[in-house]
Amino acid sequence: MQALLAPLASAAVASTSGTASAVLPLLAQQLGRRLYHKNVVEHYERPRNVGSFDKGDPDVGTGLVGAPACGDVMKLQIKVDDLGNIVDARFKTFGCGSAIASSSVATEWVKGKSLDEVLKIKNSDIAKHLSLPPVKLHCSMLAEDAIKAAVKDIQAKRAAKA
Repeated sequence: MQALLAPLASAAVASTSGTASAVLPLLAQQLGRRLYHKNVVEHYERPRNVGSFDKGDPDVGTGLVGAPACGDVMKLQIKVDDLGNIVDARFKTFGCGSAIASSSVATEWVKGKSLDEVLKIKNSDIAKHLSLPPVKLHCSMLAEDAIKAAVKDIQAKRAAKA
């Protein structure tokens, strides 16, 4: 979180002098805490399941989605057993804290579920869990789209194999 706010604090400090410059980083930290819900901060600072699987693995489905408006890109991968249950998940996301948190939550929620069950995970559920403001709802939409894309990919791989 501090890394996200550092450029703002540095720019503001550069334009001020005296004791105000010492207080500004603290103000930026407090402002950051108000902008993000504790669940977003938790998943941003300690993201779950970061990484990737070999996309050539026949048991791995990969969903790669992006939001041109903000530049967020999300890759979500699922590892599926022979019964169609998700046994593991990984993500890599280039984006804001809300996008990273949405990816982290999505990977936690898909593990242990069937392909049909994960298609019932909606962006509104992720957004509610993270208390995302309306301006950040696209992040949870990306997570839902990434889940759907990963399921579609694994289904296509299995259909081609059959």
